[in-house]
Amino acid sequence: MQYQNLLVTMDGPITTVTLNRPDKRNALALNVMRELTVALRSIAKTEARGVILAANGTVFSAGHNFADMAGATLAQSRELFLVCTEMMNTIQRLPQPVVARVHALATAGGCQLVASCDLAVAADTATFAIPGGKAGLFCHTPLVAVARNVGRKRAMEMALTGDPIDAATAADWGLINKAVPPDQLEAATLDLIQRATRGSALSKALGKQGFYHQVDLPQPLAYDYAVERMATAALLPDAQEGISAFLEKRAAHYVQRPGDDLAA
Repeated sequence: MQYQNLLVTMDGPITTVTLNRPDKRNALALNVMRELTVALRSIAKTEARGVILAANGTVFSAGHNFADMAGATLAQSRELFLVCTEMMNTIQRLPQPVVARVHALATAGGCQLVASCDLAVAADTATFAIPGGKAGLFCHTPLVAVARNVGRKRAMEMALTGDPIDAATAADWGLINKAVPPDQLEAATLDLIQRATRGSALSKALGKQGFYHQVDLPQPLAYDYAVERMATAALLPDAQEGISAFLEKRAAHYVQRPGDDLAA
């Protein structure tokens, strides 16, 4: 499928989706967000084991396109942020792990995009910001994703001051997994996604789905959910294959794909 604002490439089991509007600082215009959502949903149905989200140009993503908001009606403004929310949620609904490869500034909705990915690796020269706090429109929706990565006080520092943080701080705070020299970014990202896609694809999909369901529940409810999910998943063929392989001291052979089960 051809896209206007994205490049989608496949390298074996890994699919890379690249934001490709460098002249617009990869702003998340309405058409870009819709296109990215379509691309991700298409990848969800493929044999891809993992997804890398990257960008071309001097900025990873400058966030929302102000031209979409200038003079907008309430209905138009609401649609913009609902489309954005659906895109972010789609990343987390994908059965495949998604890792952001951040080479440069990720700000506002762009920072939200990084925070919404399952994993993230950044160049140590990259920076991250939710800058609305020092301007005229507070970053309400980016703060939802960022706060779920870095915690309340740090999220509020980013949101209220609007000041950027460097990649080392982003790693320390939990916004990204690691910061590496720019010339090591592609290799480090590939290494992480390869390690994150080992084992059963079905088990990984169930695990990702289960994580996002339970992570914000009170602990007793989280355990209730996780116990039932794990008990059910333990009966699946791939789980039994893994158990048998361990007991028999042999390599496991996993064959199930997301959608093959009755537990999802």
